[in-house]
Amino acid sequence: MYSNEKFLRRGSMELYDRKATLQERIEQKAESVERYELATFIKRTYQLFAASILAAAAGAYIGMQMAPAIATWYWGLVILEFVLLISLYFTKSKPGLNLILLFGFTFMTGLTLTPLLSAILALPAGASIITNAFLLTGVAFGGLSLFAINTKRDFTTMGKFLLIALIVMIVAGLINIFLGSPLLQTILAAAGALLFSVFILYDTQNIIRGNFETPTEAAIALYLDVLNLFISLLQLLGIFGNEE
Repeated sequence: MYSNEKFLRRGSMELYDRKATLQERIEQKAESVERYELATFIKRTYQLFAASILAAAAGAYIGMQMAPAIATWYWGLVILEFVLLISLYFTKSKPGLNLILLFGFTFMTGLTLTPLLSAILALPAGASIITNAFLLTGVAFGGLSLFAINTKRDFTTMGKFLLIALIVMIVAGLINIFLGSPLLQTILAAAGALLFSVFILYDTQNIIRGNFETPTEAAIALYLDVLNLFISLLQLLGIFGNEE
């Protein structure tokens, strides 16, 4: 009697152990699949980001060949740029169309960057200013990305603060269109460089945690951070490099 009871207990324990082992294997498999999907998401995001940079560079190169025409149609191109951006967010989950809109938008940002690039190139050290702004942007992006990946600080909670700061900057920028204040423009450029540096930290952490819905959405967020950081640095270097 005692022997049978001991045998049943041993059998029950072995069955429990097998179930526990099976559950652990299922959980490990699920974690492995999740890590693979996240790695694929991150890889796709940075591929689209790199391609977006190339599309913008192509737009800027073509724009520089037709700078007077770009200046004439500037505001129309800006409106088209925003239409493409809004359309992109509505179609971010539609394969094919989202890529067309992504590269169409980034190409347009290159075109609308032409007036600023032309103004900088007109300065005595214009080419050096553009090169330095590009290099500083690249170094800042790389350093901030590594910091965001390795730091224990959570920047993903700063969304509301960053949105408010961005709105304040946009409003101040619109006001300065009418004021034309060099001092306010300098302050805005410096604030923009700081703000979009923090945006890189914020978006990088959201990307590596899989908080974006699609790689297209993640790529455009990162692209806008880098683009605006480059513009801010370009304006700062242009202002301090202008002898006037």
